[in-house]
Amino acid sequence: MSDIQVVRQHLIDPEICIRCNTCEATCPVAAITHDARNYVVDADKCNACMACISPCPTGSIDNWRTMPRARAYGIGEQLGWDELPAELTPEQLAAAGVAAGAEPPPPAAVSLPAAASGEAAFNSAQYGATVPPWSAAHAYTNLYGAKAARTIAATVTGNVRVTEVGREAGHDYDTHHIVLDFGALPFPVLEGQSIGIVPPGVDAAGRAHHARQYSVASARNGERPGYNNLSLTIKRVLEDHQGNPVRGVASNYMCDLQVGDKVEVIGPFGSSFLMPNHPRSNIVMICTGTGSAPMRAMTEWRRRLRKSGKFEGGKLMLFFGARTREELPYFGPLQNLPRDFIDINMVFSRTPGQPRRYVQDAMRERAADLAALLADPDTYFYVCGLKSMEEGVVLALRDVAQQAGLSWETLGADLRREGRLHLETY
Repeated sequence: MSDIQVVRQHLIDPEICIRCNTCEATCPVAAITHDARNYVVDADKCNACMACISPCPTGSIDNWRTMPRARAYGIGEQLGWDELPAELTPEQLAAAGVAAGAEPPPPAAVSLPAAASGEAAFNSAQYGATVPPWSAAHAYTNLYGAKAARTIAATVTGNVRVTEVGREAGHDYDTHHIVLDFGALPFPVLEGQSIGIVPPGVDAAGRAHHARQYSVASARNGERPGYNNLSLTIKRVLEDHQGNPVRGVASNYMCDLQVGDKVEVIGPFGSSFLMPNHPRSNIVMICTGTGSAPMRAMTEWRRRLRKSGKFEGGKLMLFFGARTREELPYFGPLQNLPRDFIDINMVFSRTPGQPRRYVQDAMRERAADLAALLADPDTYFYVCGLKSMEEGVVLALRDVAQQAGLSWETLGADLRREGRLHLETY
């Protein structure tokens, strides 16, 4: 029997994965990649550091197979899967030349780049919390899932466009606020959680579409208080993040729905990106585009608490960015919120005749106020939007802290450990 090296190969279950990009964003060695359908792990890069395990909202990331290293599943092979392959039997391993009792080598240590080593080495993801705030309400997760064919049918009770009609440089501003009702079936959600929408039909290869993830935009007691419903903020996708033309399957399906239509839903997902329940806690929300969905949910819950007299003075601060005013969802309703309730900072990066401004620019302009909030252990930060915004936002927090004489090395670690800096970018 030859002594063939074995590996404990890390795999992602395509039947459970909701393609949220959390694993790829948190992997410190860039071992995870994806195509239009599957997220996969490169066996040559993965060092089994486990950094991606706990942030995964579905558990799809926690799958392993003992394999002869020479026969480890390649990226191309994994991209074609609709389900995970079975574990190799002892007989199959023996036939491949693996000695009985052979063990994979221990995981290699992972070294995360330190901020002190320079801008190029800055790793914003290492500061993102994977635990919820200490006072967050209990989150129910994975009550319904596609793998077990346990989807739940929701009824569309509202579909309203929440961006102004307009075109500029070929972009179509078409973002919808969609309300789903679950009737008598339980579907409890909290602010910051998400759900999966399963579009009908099949893709070009004849395979059923996988679920698409959307953040809940309504408070825990429903878009309409006291009803078993929730809302979503969905932008009709006509181009990918690189500007290439594409027609999003789920987003176009959802934006075209009519009141009374039925939608197949899985979830809910998410157990860390949750708002604190402590009524004196401060919340700083930083978002772009439809990343506003969880921020709207948190703001609305705080507004209802205030109206009921249960609000004890915790501050709300919002940094909200879009390319133009017309493309910013909920622009009108935001203007009607009392200024003593929420501190709103809007920025636009493509206003004709104006310099480009981003959320991190507004954050630096409000450095004095942010520094005071960073120094307060009752302050929680939430970042949601495109992945490209994440590094700039966390760098801005670092710079604000350092300019105020705070140790970012200590503060950044505290924010992560105490569940006070949450990053949800895609």
